[in-house]
Amino acid sequence: MRLIDQDGNQLGVMPTRDALALAKSLDLDLVEIAPTAQPPVCRIMDYGKFKFDEAQKAKESRRKTLNVGVKEMKYRPKIGNGDFDTKTRLVEKFLGEGHKVKVTIMFRGRESAHPELGKKILDRIVERLEDVARVESAPKIDGRNMIMVLGPEKKAKAKTAEGPKDVAVGEVVQSDVAVPEVASSGAQVSIEEG
Repeated sequence: MRLIDQDGNQLGVMPTRDALALAKSLDLDLVEIAPTAQPPVCRIMDYGKFKFDEAQKAKESRRKTLNVGVKEMKYRPKIGNGDFDTKTRLVEKFLGEGHKVKVTIMFRGRESAHPELGKKILDRIVERLEDVARVESAPKIDGRNMIMVLGPEKKAKAKTAEGPKDVAVGEVVQSDVAVPEVASSGAQVSIEEG
């Protein structure tokens, strides 16, 4: 078998008996890394430490993966403006973290006879969060509740608004905006595109 020591140096090809004796003298383990190679490749290492390090790497990679969950925010048809603002800010925070948000309007008693009240609230939420959210599931009635699912907006809307431009007299301007004629007194004309 081909033997590699604990530092990664190749010790060459040697019989299994000699490799085991060398590993035992170093108080380490002999681990076969490439059984299909000709001759098979083995390494001298602390196998317990190796297993622990591999488990730590797997744990770290699981922690780094984005865990997208579904958060839920419940509203009532007769919600006050302060409560509406607070809950909507929380929904915006959840969306900013990459979560989907299930928005539930809970109807009680005779409120369920007026689903348009719930629809108005859902429309206000969508209008308030139009920059950061998209509707994944349209509003629907589920028993005594009205449910809608929002997802985070993937792309940010690019803003290309430019400020006012200074144009000297006699300078050619390519724009859809009409430029007033100015006497050649060296005055500057400010044009705002929009």
